[in-house]
Amino acid sequence: MSVPSPTTSRRVAMLTLGCARNEVDSEELAGRLSGGGWDLVDLEGDEAAPDVIVVNTCGFVESAKKDSVDTLLAAADTGAKVVAVGCMAERYGAELAESLPEASAVLGFDHYPDLAERLGDIVQGHAIPSHTPVDRRTLLPITPVQRQEAATDVTVPGHGWGPRVMRKRLDDAPVASLKIASGCDRRCSFCAIPSFRGSFVSRIPDEIVAEGAWLAEQGVRELVLVSENSTSYGKDLGREHAGQGALEAVLTRLAAIPGIDRVRVSYLQPAETRPNLVRAIATTSGVADYFDMSFQHSSETVLRRMRRFGNTESFLGLVKQIRELSPAAGIRSNVIVGFPGETEDDVDELARFLTEAKLDAVGVFGYSDEDGTEAENLGDKLDADTIGARVARISALVEELTTQRAEDRIGSEVVVLIEREESEDEDCSGRAAHQAPEVDGECVVVDGSNEIDSGPVLVSDLVVGDLVRCRVIDSEGVDLVVEPVEIIPRAVVASP
Repeated sequence: MSVPSPTTSRRVAMLTLGCARNEVDSEELAGRLSGGGWDLVDLEGDEAAPDVIVVNTCGFVESAKKDSVDTLLAAADTGAKVVAVGCMAERYGAELAESLPEASAVLGFDHYPDLAERLGDIVQGHAIPSHTPVDRRTLLPITPVQRQEAATDVTVPGHGWGPRVMRKRLDDAPVASLKIASGCDRRCSFCAIPSFRGSFVSRIPDEIVAEGAWLAEQGVRELVLVSENSTSYGKDLGREHAGQGALEAVLTRLAAIPGIDRVRVSYLQPAETRPNLVRAIATTSGVADYFDMSFQHSSETVLRRMRRFGNTESFLGLVKQIRELSPAAGIRSNVIVGFPGETEDDVDELARFLTEAKLDAVGVFGYSDEDGTEAENLGDKLDADTIGARVARISALVEELTTQRAEDRIGSEVVVLIEREESEDEDCSGRAAHQAPEVDGECVVVDGSNEIDSGPVLVSDLVVGDLVRCRVIDSEGVDLVVEPVEIIPRAVVASP
């Protein structure tokens, strides 16, 4: 066996690129490595240099793939063995290994359960055959209700841990992502993710809730539920798990965990977002009234070429549903401009939707071909200059609209989770319910004149992890400037 013995020190560092789902996968790998006798070290700390650096790569778009390669090369420069895992490794496997000899191994998802052993082999000088990519959609049955049983024989990162949470936190932030499902059954013509992440499969509710409780024990106060498509959650589960109402049921259970103050759902598909789910997110105590809606465009013609559903009017109707239940709800989305065949009229239609919807945050992306997708072979491609001009136009509109939406919040109250303390170089800051980590702006906390019974709340008194009721006094773009009113006590965490 090549697993390091307790008396043999083996050090490994984890580097994570890409989305929150990858962050969860890295913490799963960290848990497996720690359980397999490896010491996790921080490349930025004073600890001894690692024997191996594991880079959890992103393979979503061209820029992300370039970042992954650059990170792998920089890791190799340290002198440590370098191992590529994650989406880019899964998607390209041996092809990536051949073009990147600096990496000691390129391993796929199927290597995850035995990663501690594989790293031991690498340190001892043994060559590990590179991962051979397959279309992971072929590994599970077409019929969703047959997937739970079949998934026990397929490696799905973040699934099937059993009663013990196989995860090790890589930071001490008061917010953590929690995976509720993996894979996707949609066939968007621009997206390659289903081919290397596989068909959609839900995690069992009890497993999700157990992990949520474990995260609360680690000091987490906000859970961010992640997947490739959260609105599909439960479609492969039986009636004993609430069927079509499974996500609403899980939200209620997670929000009731002692120590968890906020549960946030991400990655919602507009065409699958049911009225009952909108109501649950907008009105359930402890659930952030926040809607991460994957609109991508609003022109029906463009959406059909994207193999998606909806149009400006249906999307505006969904926004209206949300705002009727919670006027202050946060709504964010991403849009792609310059898709093959897109006309100026299509761009005008997208601009009309954005203007009327008044979303809180919008990511604007120019279309680019992705290997193996249907859109790669579509005709009517637009040139780079045209795409760039359309990105600039929609980005300018979005900046104006989201700035106004933030200004509209001046005078209101928000509950802010503190994520950075005040220092000589940085302001105290955190996020309100309408702001997701990293993508939606933040709340900058400054001293004000408000008092509560115990005296004034000062910024200097606030620490990371505090939940604070604040008054919005100004805005800077999508960021809010707030003054603290009251520190909200944390509910007692249940004993493990």
